[in-house]
Amino acid sequence: MISKQNIPQHIAIIMDGNRRWARGKGLPDIKGHEKGSETLEKVVEAAEKLGVETVTVYALSTENIKERAKREVLSLFSLIRRGYHKRLKKMMQKGVRITILGEMHGLPATITKLIDQIRKTYIKNESIKLNIALNYGGKKELIEAIKDIVKEGIEVKKINETIVERHLYTNGQNDPELVIRTGGRSRLSNFLLWQTAYSEFYFTTTLWPDFDAGELKKAVAWYQEQRRNFGK
Repeated sequence: MISKQNIPQHIAIIMDGNRRWARGKGLPDIKGHEKGSETLEKVVEAAEKLGVETVTVYALSTENIKERAKREVLSLFSLIRRGYHKRLKKMMQKGVRITILGEMHGLPATITKLIDQIRKTYIKNESIKLNIALNYGGKKELIEAIKDIVKEGIEVKKINETIVERHLYTNGQNDPELVIRTGGRSRLSNFLLWQTAYSEFYFTTTLWPDFDAGELKKAVAWYQEQRRNFGK
């Protein structure tokens, strides 16, 4: 039973298992990603109903872009474009504020144009925030933060957690209390390395396309059973 008094305000999700879901059904990999995009829309809606303020999802890592076959990466970019017109625009109209986390350098011009449109979209009656980590890497994020701090000439003795956090992609946002990884893997995969220092980690064998509102509630119920002491 979920208590409304202890809902994680920020949930981060590593959406793993799209390709395995498709292959298990004898379908092309892209069909798993298409199904996964449907799941994202439904999970964000379920999170909003629970009272979650922010959801951050790992959509495409810097490693994905470098290591996966060019054809697959191009298919993913095509899916992102279709997803923007089919789902993201509708979600924003419903009050979902979308932020893209990651490096814009290296992305196709068609994708950066979409990201610019997302940034300029006025959200009326905001209901929930959705961060989409795209061309994202936790180590890269920290390196870029360090570079910016150096460029600003901040004295070494004045550098603290607040200064670092101000230079992260998530500047101004609370850290996730709960991290969910689907697909049976038990690792972070270079996701929000700084922000998840004191997060609770929930791993499930459920593949992302099969993850639904019921699975989200299971994760939140598990979170509410944990004792969070932050090293005390």
